[in-house]
Amino acid sequence: MALPPNQVFYVTVDQINQWRDQDAAVIVDVREENEWDEAHIPGAILMPLSTFDPARIPDPHGKHLVFHCRSGRRCGLAAEKAVAAGYTGVIKRMEGGFLAWNAAGFDSEPG
Repeated sequence: MALPPNQVFYVTVDQINQWRDQDAAVIVDVREENEWDEAHIPGAILMPLSTFDPARIPDPHGKHLVFHCRSGRRCGLAAEKAVAAGYTGVIKRMEGGFLAWNAAGFDSEPG
C-alpha cells in the first residue's frame, strides 16, 4: 500500500525533539513492550505494532502526531494500518526511529 505523501511523511528527530520541548507533539511508540521497558521517549504513548488498533490513536488536539519505532519500518506499518482503517489526520514518521533519537543524544528513560 502506498501511503499518501500529503498524509504520512518523515520528520527528523531534531524537529520532533523541538516539538516535544514545545509540547507540540503526541508521540506514539509502536515498538513492543520489552523495547519500551529498556528505554523510551519521555511522554510517549506505547501502542505496540503487534496489538496496534487504529481506533485507539489518540486525538492530537492540534499537535503533531508522530509515530516511531526502533529504526523506521514498523511505524510505517502502523501508519498503513491507520490509513487503511480510515484515519484522515496527518501522521509524521520519525526518520531513523529510536536509534536515531538515541544517536542524537535526546532524552530517554527506562520503562
